[in-house]
Amino acid sequence: MENRKTQIIDLALKLIREKGYVAISYDDLSKRLGVTKGSIHYHFEKKEDLGVAVTDLVLQNLQDFLSFITNSKLTFEEKIKHFLERQIVLSDGGICPVSSLQSDYESLPEKVRQKVREISQLEITIIKNILKVTLVERGAEEIESLAFAIVSCIKGTIQYGRVLGKEILQQTMNEIYPLLKG
Repeated sequence: MENRKTQIIDLALKLIREKGYVAISYDDLSKRLGVTKGSIHYHFEKKEDLGVAVTDLVLQNLQDFLSFITNSKLTFEEKIKHFLERQIVLSDGGICPVSSLQSDYESLPEKVRQKVREISQLEITIIKNILKVTLVERGAEEIESLAFAIVSCIKGTIQYGRVLGKEILQQTMNEIYPLLKG
């Protein structure tokens, strides 16, 4: 039973990356999984419940990533690279799931919106924590602004990479690293 629930969440996350939260339906899920819509409703009574489960998964993954970054001895560049690779893996050729949820933000149920706000802030916190180590002399406000710029750049680059080719990701990161070293 738990396996089916996990399959539903994983597929919902994949569909969110492909076409956004608003555009997916229980019909999409049931057809792809080869089950009835009733089976989907058994695990997630409302689409909002499924949205919360998906955002909980994304949030947990981010919290795990923050713990990994905080406790690792990786260099600044390696930490940023891990964040970029994580974003690319999560997007899996589609839209970053967080970016996708953010683009649907105004149409999301309030519980899902709250989760998306929490996830968005956590992404910024991760980058701020990475930057603090390297940019100790800069103030907290400047580091936060830089974190917003980096996250936006990485997510924008992922979007452009979908259209113009993945090599644009490395080109962009090659430009970002020197800017962040001091």
